[in-house]
Amino acid sequence: MEQSDILLEIKDLHTGFRIRDKFYDAVDGVSFTLHKNEKLAIVGESGCGKSTLATSIVGLHDPKNTRQTGQILYKGKDIINYSESDYLKIRGREIGMIFQDPLASLNPLMTIGAQIEEALYYHTDFNKDQRKERTLELLDQVGIANPNRMYKQYPHELSGGMRQRVIIAIALAAKPNIIIADEPTTALDVTIQAQILDLLNQIQEETESGIILITHDLGVVAETADRVAVMYAGQFVEIAEVHDLFNNPKHPYTRSLLRSIPQSNDMVDDETGELHVIQGSVPNITKMKRTGCRFADRTPWIPEHVHEENPSLHEVEPGHWVRCTCHEHFYFPDEEA
Repeated sequence: MEQSDILLEIKDLHTGFRIRDKFYDAVDGVSFTLHKNEKLAIVGESGCGKSTLATSIVGLHDPKNTRQTGQILYKGKDIINYSESDYLKIRGREIGMIFQDPLASLNPLMTIGAQIEEALYYHTDFNKDQRKERTLELLDQVGIANPNRMYKQYPHELSGGMRQRVIIAIALAAKPNIIIADEPTTALDVTIQAQILDLLNQIQEETESGIILITHDLGVVAETADRVAVMYAGQFVEIAEVHDLFNNPKHPYTRSLLRSIPQSNDMVDDETGELHVIQGSVPNITKMKRTGCRFADRTPWIPEHVHEENPSLHEVEPGHWVRCTCHEHFYFPDEEA
């Protein structure tokens, strides 16, 4: 991809939260680029920092209790220290956000039409009639069968899938260059999930926007993403094109995640019929080790000396990056070393 196609460039981003007068990084030295018409998936377990990364990009953290360093370059301009008034000029207008809980994101006292029109009021120069016309157009675009009826309804009258479509309509109202979708299909049934993902694909084809898709569902990633960044304990541990990641995963965490998904008989223990379970859990940010391999405690059978003291990302193949040299020595306990 060409340099001119870069929409967003994150450089060594740290986002730390104040806990009992100390700051602890939930996002710890993350770097990546997002290109026009690209779908970048960020995957990992709950608590790895995925949503914090998303909200850092759109400036949704309380500056009094948050410490941020690094760079967030949008169109070449560093927005990391933008004031709230500066963020309001690009949030929604140029960077749209689809939140994972639509019921919590919608105002229960406002009609659907009024909520979409509110986004248009702040982010476009449309008059009242144009806002209503665009709202009905958006409702139709996101697959609402009767936009005029939906326009007058309230969030509690809608199903989860319909509310999610409304959230997408609000995020797309001003035709942003970047769409951040934070778990957009969580708690939806498989049929609605597929419709929402198809909708995002259609929108991207029409607008050439860049999409950051945050999810823990590797099935969704395999179907939709162009590139994948695997996140663990606030850091990216592997970045690769989607086919490379699934066909040739390197990092122990990536391999463990993939082995935990029931995709084939190879991933199920022949004797017990059970899926692979990753030992332990994601460390709490207040107790997390800040040196050494952060995944080492969950692979205790791997010798300590194969981990780097300060693990960094290595390009093991063109466009395929892996953190820590431990991946060269990793095996599962049921395999021969």
